[in-house]
Amino acid sequence: MSSEQFQFEAIGHVESCFKEKFGIPRQPGLVPEAKGIIQLKNDPNLRTAIRDLEGFSHLWLIFVFHKHGSRNWKPSIRPPRLGGARKVGVLSSRSPHRPNPIGLSAVGLEKIVLDAPQGPQLHVSGIDLLDGTPILDIKPYLPFADSLPQATAGWAHEEIRRVPVEFTPEALALVSEIESRGGYPNLRQLITEMLSLDPRPAFQQRQLPHNSPLAQNTEHGFRLFEYDVHWKIHDEKFLVLRVVDFIEFTVKTSPVTP
Repeated sequence: MSSEQFQFEAIGHVESCFKEKFGIPRQPGLVPEAKGIIQLKNDPNLRTAIRDLEGFSHLWLIFVFHKHGSRNWKPSIRPPRLGGARKVGVLSSRSPHRPNPIGLSAVGLEKIVLDAPQGPQLHVSGIDLLDGTPILDIKPYLPFADSLPQATAGWAHEEIRRVPVEFTPEALALVSEIESRGGYPNLRQLITEMLSLDPRPAFQQRQLPHNSPLAQNTEHGFRLFEYDVHWKIHDEKFLVLRVVDFIEFTVKTSPVTP
């Protein structure tokens, strides 16, 4: 068996709305409003390397699962898609716990900023990547080669189910205020798309389905940009309770040292 080893250097990293792993969509494109920036290194060769890329609507990103939490890969995993109920081989999944922690995502290309001071930037959408994710390579998506309508999806063939999402008046007012500032104009849509996929771990989804009596009124939260989004399961729906500034919330909830 070959024992060849290869060493790669990242050409850039992702600036993502997802600051922690909880809540990140498990596949690209499921949350179209999830946007980010591929910040390439400030290298004139990279500026040349992306010439004519603006003509493509979508890109393949090859990246490293830099925060998957373990150096040891797992030969079988419990996919969230199956509710964690049974195991499949890791190479028949997209789990980060792989022989080599490398991922592949197809994302939308919104625009390119060649002259950004820190290096060329690719503004992308539909991402499923954690903030800081190293990018190894970028390839254009080619519909004539990459789109295969006849493809089958094995154990992942079932349609993605979405849960209804609502906002309390307080949460809606807070989101509207944040949107009005101009930084995140589609924040409500982004939160809705994320929550509708049920971001809870597979074991929680299995033990406490959103429509089970025991799950009602259980509260959860996730970080998005610099905000903490608090929500609960209510009437078999996901109800957004409030959106608070992460730093402000951390200061308020941290223990006071004498």
